[in-house]
Amino acid sequence: MAFQRVLLKLSGEALMGEGAFGINPDVVRQIAGEIKDVHDDGVELAIVIGGGNIFRGLAASEQGMERVTGDHMGMLATVINTLAMQDALEKLDLQTRLLTAIEMKEIAEPYIKRRAERHLQRKRIVLFAAGTGNPYFTTDTAAALRASEIGADALLKATQVEGIYTADPKVNPDAELLPTLTYQDALSKGLRVMDAAAFALCMENRIPIHVFKLQTPGNILRAVRGEDVGSVVSAD
Repeated sequence: MAFQRVLLKLSGEALMGEGAFGINPDVVRQIAGEIKDVHDDGVELAIVIGGGNIFRGLAASEQGMERVTGDHMGMLATVINTLAMQDALEKLDLQTRLLTAIEMKEIAEPYIKRRAERHLQRKRIVLFAAGTGNPYFTTDTAAALRASEIGADALLKATQVEGIYTADPKVNPDAELLPTLTYQDALSKGLRVMDAAAFALCMENRIPIHVFKLQTPGNILRAVRGEDVGSVVSAD
């Protein structure tokens, strides 16, 4: 293994499959199977899932909703997605713990750093939900924050494209894939790897960001093993 402890960031849209919104149970089960492969290799694994397949606070605020209210609704959407993933993982006989930044003791543990680390040490898959618990922060930032707090060796960001490109490959067919780049390269080229706050946290704590395509079977395990897949942003 290239990494012993990682944080996997999934977008909420990844759970939709071919749908326009919501959760596709078949897709969730498929992702859970790939996560199991990583766990079976002995890697300590934490997960953050976005909520964009259900609700986006920023989009709602642009339509007139108060921003803080919208962001709180988005945090609750991440809890729904994380519960779906937890259910799929436990059906594969994996031990999980769901920790939320907003207390909801009937369904999850409150986020406590030492508790999260103890679960990881006991080889439980830890799922972080409800973002940072604060409005105005994305789940990218939540992922970078939790990765920093638990001392993750890497942040794995599973996306809908092969990695980081010089431009949006969905718009520009001439966009080139960048297999490796430094934090400074990403900043100087204005590449949107993650939002600014998330990127700054990773750079400050020297956590490499590994970006790869989720839909390619086996990519999560390949990334954990340090194989040549997707793009890697690091200090060197």
